[in-house]
Amino acid sequence: MNAALIVEVTRGTAVESRHRTHVAIATPDGEILEAHGDVDLPVFPRSAIKPIQSLGLLESGAADAFGCSSAEIAISAASHGGEPMHVQTVANWLNRMGLDAGDLECGAHLPTHAPSAEGLIRAFEAPSALHNNCSGKHTGMLAVCRHRGWPTKGYIEPAHPLQKLIVARFEEMLGLDLAAAATGFDGCSLPQIAIPVRNLAIGIARLGSPDGLEPARAAACKRMAASIVENPFMLAGSGRFCTRALQAARGRVVLKTGAEGVYMAAIPERRIGIALKVEDGAGRAAEVAMARLLDRLGGFADTPRGEVEALVNPKLANANGWTVGEIRPAPSW
Repeated sequence: MNAALIVEVTRGTAVESRHRTHVAIATPDGEILEAHGDVDLPVFPRSAIKPIQSLGLLESGAADAFGCSSAEIAISAASHGGEPMHVQTVANWLNRMGLDAGDLECGAHLPTHAPSAEGLIRAFEAPSALHNNCSGKHTGMLAVCRHRGWPTKGYIEPAHPLQKLIVARFEEMLGLDLAAAATGFDGCSLPQIAIPVRNLAIGIARLGSPDGLEPARAAACKRMAASIVENPFMLAGSGRFCTRALQAARGRVVLKTGAEGVYMAAIPERRIGIALKVEDGAGRAAEVAMARLLDRLGGFADTPRGEVEALVNPKLANANGWTVGEIRPAPSW
């Protein structure tokens, strides 16, 4: 086993923090091309697994039944910032299904996009479930329930037929039996299952290069990947790493972040998937680690170096705007 990769945070001339990062790079056939750190470590993938979690919207026929656009398919896999376009997209989709924010079981929180949150506060408006960063995923799940004739109430419960179907899809896409896996609940109240880093890499490789899958699933994977690539803003939002990295990759990469330092990405033209977990959960380290890996593996082949460096080696500024440090891959990379 190779050592975990290290992301450093500097202040002035000293390294202030170091973040250990477990990384697996895999093919759709399950071959592990690179392993750094403990790739058999089961981790909660959190939102990084949404592109696979949301495949049911496409496989079930619900996306076509409700006339979903590529932007709506992308937001079904998103951790969006609650900006007005995100909120309106979800609201319009719910309305077409005869539903509203009250049918979402994700809970409400202020937009993670600070200007949008400030706008609500200035207007003396309380956030609704529409502003939840997972509202698009939950709307996609409601669409599947509507289309299949399943109850919409309680769709977040592990015993609901939708959640059972999602677990079965995970097992097929990730190549493992999850019956004995550790479980929990995500911030949006959906079930979470602990999955080894290596299997997360295999799963996202299959989504990006699905030709070995049965035709309906392969078509769903291709459509999900295309929707994400076509709608980088919908997947995250203004200034967010996912959006910036997708834009920088110029269509070469499909990627998604998850809380607590998890990232998953595919480079379809190379038929590889990447999964990583920063051991201490630092999202800033996960972003730099993923940017460095994508850069090394050709994900930014057509991107100006200045744009790439802003992702791989971001600078840290203080309240006066002074550059006081940086986040970077350690020299051992």
